[in-house]
Amino acid sequence: MKYGWKIIVGTIVGFLGSAFGNVGGVGGGGIFVPMLTLIIGFDAKSAIAISKCMITGGATATVFYNLRQRHPTLDLPVIDYDLALLFQPMLMLGISIGVSFNVIFPDWMLTTLLIISFTGISVKSFFKGVDTWKQETLMMKEASKNSRTDGRGGSTCIATSLKVLFKKRKIKSKSIMQVSVIDNVHWKELGLLFAVWIMILALEIGKNYTTTCSGVYWVINLLQVPIAVGMSSYQAMRLYKGQRIIASKGDQQTHWRVLQLIVFCACGILAGTIAGLLGLGGGFILAPLFLGLGIPPQVASATSILAMAFSASFFFLMEAIYYGLFDDLDDLAALYFVAVATAAALVGQHLVRKVIAMLGRASVIIFILTLTLCVSAVLLGGVGVANMIKRIENKEYMGFGNLCTYKVKE
Repeated sequence: MKYGWKIIVGTIVGFLGSAFGNVGGVGGGGIFVPMLTLIIGFDAKSAIAISKCMITGGATATVFYNLRQRHPTLDLPVIDYDLALLFQPMLMLGISIGVSFNVIFPDWMLTTLLIISFTGISVKSFFKGVDTWKQETLMMKEASKNSRTDGRGGSTCIATSLKVLFKKRKIKSKSIMQVSVIDNVHWKELGLLFAVWIMILALEIGKNYTTTCSGVYWVINLLQVPIAVGMSSYQAMRLYKGQRIIASKGDQQTHWRVLQLIVFCACGILAGTIAGLLGLGGGFILAPLFLGLGIPPQVASATSILAMAFSASFFFLMEAIYYGLFDDLDDLAALYFVAVATAAALVGQHLVRKVIAMLGRASVIIFILTLTLCVSAVLLGGVGVANMIKRIENKEYMGFGNLCTYKVKE
């Protein structure tokens, strides 16, 4: 890595990608890989490796930032640990499946899947942002009307808007109080998330010492299913019985149907599978899904990033150990871009919170998410199409691969 205009432009793009990606809850991997290949000039293998480093660094920094933050309107942490515990185990199981399928599926199929999924999710996120913007506008008009009725003038501010929201939901304004990290973290749920992460990672490490497609190989693979399904089922059962609630929605109690919980778990597997297939974090599905459940944008972003921090670090270590992606990595380049991504994630979180406080519009997060998804779709889709054209010109094989004959380390 030599200093020059490419490094400067790459740093700016990486900084913006990490800032926007972590604010939106998707990590920014869809911007990192094209930046590292098209601008910096890394080969595809090194670009994917460094991208995973950047995603892990940015997501981890964002999680540590959010550990002290509170819910925008409720007396709760901004991270919904119950929601994360429902989705994260299935997300990691899906990643294991997706990484295996990545070897089997041809590039043209992965590129098509990427373009379709990112385009559909970005459109849905945009309309969700528009709806949220309209709701915030109505809330501000109501706050302005109430302030004039009370004889306090017609100025509208975020504090007044929050008071109106609290009054409608009968919630006390003590939720704005600052608390310590120890009091702000749900340690039991966080411990369960770590337990799933450690067990599945240990199985992946053990699988590396077996013969591909042997009996032991498949036994170790299948052992991941009861761990992930068991943990998510445990959380789903608690939600179904009312022992736990998704309190960040603002509802005192929500009755969850069995079919509904099964669909949510299936969405977690789908998010992880697509993430493993495309080499990205699962946040680009989880964040819009959380928004669709009625979770506030700040909470949806923070919870998605928590789940993605586990999955990204798992993805990072799994491919480092199993596929040898990091054997020939430029350590200086990796450290530099991880530092850029980490700093950008913290700066992005701080600035966006300032903007939300000034405008009184949390929908800003949704529009940032939409922008990140659109840019990722264009960049990744463009790179994928260019690679397909090159392989067609070189008359390379573009069919399905065989997992059992794939050499994981060259």
